[in-house]
Amino acid sequence: MARRKKVYEGKAKILYEGPEPGTLVQYFKDDATAFNAEKKAVIEGKGVLNNRLSEFFMTGLTQIGIPTHFIKRLNMREQLIRQAEIIPLEVIVRNFAAGSMAKRLGMEEGMSLPRPIVEFSYKDDALGDPLVPEEYIIAFGWATQQDMDDIVSLALRVNDWMSGVMYGVGIKLVDFKIEVGRVWDNEFPRLILADEISPDSCRLWDIETGQKLDKDVFRRDLGNLTDAYTEVAKRLGVMPSNVTHRPAKPTLIN
Repeated sequence: MARRKKVYEGKAKILYEGPEPGTLVQYFKDDATAFNAEKKAVIEGKGVLNNRLSEFFMTGLTQIGIPTHFIKRLNMREQLIRQAEIIPLEVIVRNFAAGSMAKRLGMEEGMSLPRPIVEFSYKDDALGDPLVPEEYIIAFGWATQQDMDDIVSLALRVNDWMSGVMYGVGIKLVDFKIEVGRVWDNEFPRLILADEISPDSCRLWDIETGQKLDKDVFRRDLGNLTDAYTEVAKRLGVMPSNVTHRPAKPTLIN
C-alpha cells in the first residue's frame, strides 16, 4: 500500500491527502499538550475518543444547518473532511469566566457572564496565540467585515446548540474554541466550521459537582484525562453507559 502524503501535523492531529480532490483525512493523535506545548504527554485512547466526540458534535451541527468540514468517520482514529482555507483565528465563545479570561480580568472562575462573549486569538504558537481585536483582523486582511459578522453568527449558533446538548446530560458548557475555514462553491466563497469540537477544545464542568471533564484535568493535574473524556462520551451516548471501569482501549458504539 502506498504511503499517504502528510499535509500538516499539529499538536493533536495529522492531516493527510484525501482520496478525492478537495478532501483530507484527519487523524487524531493521543498527544496531549498544555501551556502552548510546554507540558506534553501521550494519553492512550484520547485520539479515539476525540474522533468520535467530534463526529458526534459535527454531525449534530450539520443537522441543524451549520456547515462543517466533516464528511464521514473512516475508522476509530480518522475522519474524512472537506479541505478548507483556514482563517488564522481561534474563535472563543465564553459563557462563564474561566481560564485566561478569569486570570486576565481578576474574575472568579465559574462566574456567569451577562451574555456569551466572543473573542478572537491569532493562531501563532510562537506568539502564544495572542488575543486580537476585530479591527486588527480586518486591517491585516485575515478576514473581511462580512466574514467577521458571519463568524460571530456561526459561533453563537454553535454555542446555542452545544449548550443545550451538554445541559441535557448534566454538563455546563463553560467555554469553547472553534476554527473556521473558507471554501468555494461555484466560485463563491462561504465559511464552514473546521478543525474539531471535543473536550480538547471545550471547558466542560459537571453541573452538580463542578468536576472538570475537559483538558483542564491534564493542565491542572486533576486526575486521569481519559476517564474525564470517557465520562463525556458515556453521557452523550457515544460510549456504553454500563462501562464501570476504564478499558485499556475505550469501547465505543458504532
